[in-house]
Amino acid sequence: MSDEHRGATTASDGHRRAPDVIVVGAGLAGLACALDLCRAGRRVALLEASDGVGGRMRTDRRDGFLLDRGFQVFNTSYPQVKRRLDLRSLRLRPFTAGFVAHTAHGPVRLTDPTREPGAVRTLLSGRALSARDLAALAALTARDAVLPASTVRRRRDRSTSAALSTAGVSDDAIADVLRPFLAGVFLEERLETSARFFHLVWRSMVRGTLCLPADGVGAVPARLADGLPAGVLRLGTPVAEITDAGVLLGEGSEVPARAVVVATDAATAARLLPDLTVPDTRTVTTYYHATDRPPMAEPTLMVDSTGTVLNTCVLSEVAPTYAPPGTALISTSVLGTDPPGRGGAVLRRLAELYGTDTSDWHQVAARTVEGALPAMLPPWPLSRTARHGPGRYVCGDHRATGSVQGALASGARAAREVAADLAG
Repeated sequence: MSDEHRGATTASDGHRRAPDVIVVGAGLAGLACALDLCRAGRRVALLEASDGVGGRMRTDRRDGFLLDRGFQVFNTSYPQVKRRLDLRSLRLRPFTAGFVAHTAHGPVRLTDPTREPGAVRTLLSGRALSARDLAALAALTARDAVLPASTVRRRRDRSTSAALSTAGVSDDAIADVLRPFLAGVFLEERLETSARFFHLVWRSMVRGTLCLPADGVGAVPARLADGLPAGVLRLGTPVAEITDAGVLLGEGSEVPARAVVVATDAATAARLLPDLTVPDTRTVTTYYHATDRPPMAEPTLMVDSTGTVLNTCVLSEVAPTYAPPGTALISTSVLGTDPPGRGGAVLRRLAELYGTDTSDWHQVAARTVEGALPAMLPPWPLSRTARHGPGRYVCGDHRATGSVQGALASGARAAREVAADLAG
């Protein structure tokens, strides 16, 4: 955030008027909720336990590198993104409109021919997918791109695997190409994620552009926080529990409010609201390596059909600002945590994927994100009410979909319901 979180205060600041609403957590959902309530004329206190906004969408700076907390991409087509952000101010840098899948038969490049006309020759040659698979995938893509999102939401839900098979995509194409790619999107390898969510994600990819902000993905929540009135955001203010009157802070004082919105991750929400039911979540670890020259001179995502890694990308080819001059930064994500020895296995697999010697690559960092995404098993409700009890509300991607759009939309819904209840 510019100017070290303009408008942010700390728990040690002096007396304030009691807020109408306390929002717990300054991730995307909490920021959207607080912004909308402020615009509706409500006094809001946005309490964040850490030293910055963004939750799981933050960027750290280390030795000239930008390290997002887990590999993330920014999609320009999300309605909430278009509504809330000036995209030009983010200085977005695009990925290639496609990906490379490393299969048992060698690398396969799948690229959107409407954006990369040169890809047509590769697609039609059958080197990527068979003619039957191309036709099935093209028909599925066209339907998702053209049909209104409301139509997609009303479809009978099932697993993504079942949806792809029903669409006519062969088992080989799913296993070798689509499953490795979607495993990195859903953070699960069985394609058991809700097909409704899959279709909405696929639709957003076709209609938008996958990018990285020049200052890291943390620039997105920072821009949102810049829109808050002074004094609303209070960093370093952990909430110990929800009380009958409001919230009890970690340092022991109580802050009263007519309404409290819990806008945290699923695990913290379940702690603060013990009777709240939350879904299981997915964990991911991202390794960041630096080397003198890029092992792939293009901003393209690579996925791994063996499952050793989910995906890998030379981030500095997407956005040169992610690494110091003369250095390449490679991001590689795997499912789960970072047990001893895993980093070495990842580096060996990267040597195979990039076809280069990785023995001199330097590991800059490893970031494990617990609860990175909710496990969205069918039938998955794409949106849920924020109301949890009298004066108590909850929002977050675990209440909608595991995406930037889902988090922002959930926060917006919470703000609408809080405003309506306070007015009533």
